[in-house]
Amino acid sequence: MFTKKLLTLGAALLSLSFSASAQQMASCCARPAANLSASATEAFAMLAADKDFSGGHDAPLPYSYAGEGKMIEFKTPDGSTGKGFEIKSAKPSNKYLFVIHEWWGLNDYIKKEAATFAAELPGVNVIAIDLYDGKVATTPEEAGKYMGEVKTERATAILKGAQQYAGPKAQLASIGWCFGGGWSLQEALLGGKQTVGCVMYYGMPEKDVAKLKTLNSDVLGIFASQDKWINPEVVAQFKKDMTAAGKSVTIESYDADHAFANPSNPKFKKDDAAKAHGHALAYLRGRFKLKA
Repeated sequence: MFTKKLLTLGAALLSLSFSASAQQMASCCARPAANLSASATEAFAMLAADKDFSGGHDAPLPYSYAGEGKMIEFKTPDGSTGKGFEIKSAKPSNKYLFVIHEWWGLNDYIKKEAATFAAELPGVNVIAIDLYDGKVATTPEEAGKYMGEVKTERATAILKGAQQYAGPKAQLASIGWCFGGGWSLQEALLGGKQTVGCVMYYGMPEKDVAKLKTLNSDVLGIFASQDKWINPEVVAQFKKDMTAAGKSVTIESYDADHAFANPSNPKFKKDDAAKAHGHALAYLRGRFKLKA
């Protein structure tokens, strides 16, 4: 009897040991895009530990933005404050475009992008939202660290705070790249009935069809066929999920690599970036019902 108990205990310990080892192997070896158990935001954040991913992003060249706009702070539902860079419309307006940064953070390049959209979308307030709480990366190592530290609950609180800042009657649209591309879609979900549009550049799509069913707008998804992470299989699944949710999505795929629209990236493709920007601009003008 004693021997039998020892054998049973040994088998149980071996089973636990194997299970723990398997989980550890899965967590460190699985590609985030294939990790179906993680949320969309967590899956993309896991790319911070991928050396291929970080190695594909050269540190941005020094740049200082000196145009219009100012940094703002707003209250967030978690009892803290959020930050953003705002360029107000020349005329009072309830139309707001939320610009969401890539993995570098809210740097001067993103402020420049916000200014570009503000100039091209007259009558729209533009706010570049800071999901890093003031941290800005200048190296891939820093960017990976900051992106990996983002908590879904905190980022959600920041976006909700920005929505409250815009007001209950605001029409909301969002655009983002890479890390910000995924969060642009999350913002569209969080915006509820106030959401009128969403543009996401090569960001992690939401995989929960039940959540996608709550979208109040269609989505413009801009992707790269050579992207190793947000690859064509991930994009195809997103299209299927949106169809299952009864929502409309326009997928534009470019023969390019991840971050092709970023001028500071070695894989930047000027012509494709310009074409994609033109389509994004036309989409936003249409959703905000702006005159041509």
